[in-house]
Amino acid sequence: MVVESQKLKASGGADQTRAALVRAALILFGEQGFEGTSTREIAAAANANIGSIAYHFGSKEGLRIAVADHIVATIQAIASRNEAEAVKEVPASQDASLAITAMIERMFSFFVVQQEAAEIVPFVLREMAAPSPAFERIYAGMIEPIHKRCCDLWEAATGEPAGSEETRINVFTVMGQIIYFRLAREAVRRRMGWADIDFEHGAKISKAITSNVADILAAKKERTS
Repeated sequence: MVVESQKLKASGGADQTRAALVRAALILFGEQGFEGTSTREIAAAANANIGSIAYHFGSKEGLRIAVADHIVATIQAIASRNEAEAVKEVPASQDASLAITAMIERMFSFFVVQQEAAEIVPFVLREMAAPSPAFERIYAGMIEPIHKRCCDLWEAATGEPAGSEETRINVFTVMGQIIYFRLAREAVRRRMGWADIDFEHGAKISKAITSNVADILAAKKERTS
């Protein structure tokens, strides 16, 4: 019984160390780039032994992949918060519009308001600028499936084909609005005269975006009906 207790404690410690290394790498890779960050820096930031990187991930590159997988898991949880929203069947027109609005609100709340997004976005932007195997994980596990899901909802809400070039561009423009308020957060804050973009201010921006999207969906549905 004592041995089992010790094993559980060690396992918990190992999990904590692994998580700390992933978060430290996420922040440092985002701030300094992959090449500009040493494993020693990552281990120090995670308060871990430098050998733990090889133990848990095999290499620095393996750690970058683990960071990408962490991002994918985080964003997937936001995009599909419960099983009902994760089903593949596309809802009816009105429900599809509501589903798009709900997804926008959740994604906006995370990317613009939550501090964790401030750590994730720089890493993803660097990967987009110079794609590595980690970006392939992010694209295949997060960007492509979420975009496809939104395109399917767009078709259900408007009647426009999900696979059309116009629909794919339209969905990217909606995603772009959300990302803009993270990238231009400081400019928005200053121009609006806000001390910070908190939940209250974020709700105002989210309302404006969802209202714009609702108008677009309604206009496109009328055009195709």
